[in-house]
Formats: sequence, C-alpha cells, structure tokens
Amino acid sequence: MDTDLLASFIGKKHDVLEQLRQLSRRQMDLIGEGDMTGLLSVLNVKQNLLVALQAVERDLDPFRQQDPDQRTWRTVADRQRCRQVSDRCDALLQEVMLIEKQSEAALRHRRDAVAHRLQGMHSASHARAAYVETLPPTMSQFDLTSDR
Repeated sequence: MDTDLLASFIGKKHDVLEQLRQLSRRQMDLIGEGDMTGLLSVLNVKQNLLVALQAVERDLDPFRQQDPDQRTWRTVADRQRCRQVSDRCDALLQEVMLIEKQSEAALRHRRDAVAHRLQGMHSASHARAAYVETLPPTMSQFDLTSDR
C-alpha cells in the first residue's frame, strides 16, 4: 500500500532528524569547549545527514499532492501512528533549527572574543615596540668594530 511507503519514509525522516538533533547538541558542546577540530568532524557528519534528509523529502514529495483524507490505511492505529511520527518530525526540525541558531550565536561570540584578544595582543605589541624605541642606549651597547 502507498500508506505503508509513506509511513516508512516518515519513519526514515524521523530517524535522520533524531540524529541531527543529537549532533546539533554535540556541536553546541564542542563550541563551548572550543574544540574546532571536533566541531568540523561533527559538521561533516551533519552534512551527510542533511543530504539524507533531502533525499527523504524528495521521496515524500508525491504524497504532498494527495489529500490525506483520501488515503487508505491498513488500520486507524497505523494512520494515527504515522501522524504522531510526522508531528514529532516537525517538533524535531524546530528543535534542530533552534539549536543551529544558538550554535551560530555562540560561534559569533567566540569569534568576537578571539578578535578582541588578538586586538589586545596587537596593541600590547605596539606599545612594547614604542617603549623599546624610546629607551636610550645603555653602556652594553657600543661599537666593537675597528677600522684597522
């Protein structure tokens, strides 16, 4: 039945979204820890999951044209279960999107903090260089070359 296929696709979508949520949470932890190597690894895995999610969405496209009330289900329970999983998919997607926004903000904050520290180091370097240039020569600084 078409509805069995629909339920299967929605189940796959749910599984991918669950994995994305777990990785998004891990992503936030890695940002907080400043582990950019681990973050890149997680982002790579997430990219693969996003490709899988797009494939499932393409599989679901034909069902979007259908009137849900016209679908024939094996049982009312199957229809309700599919609806619940679909609703859970919507909630998972919203959660993943929220975590992504939070991750983006955390990365921006980390970037700005690093830029601020670098600016402070740059200013300190300039101050030190200016101080060294204004010091008078000391006795230990004399010309040891001869004209012989």
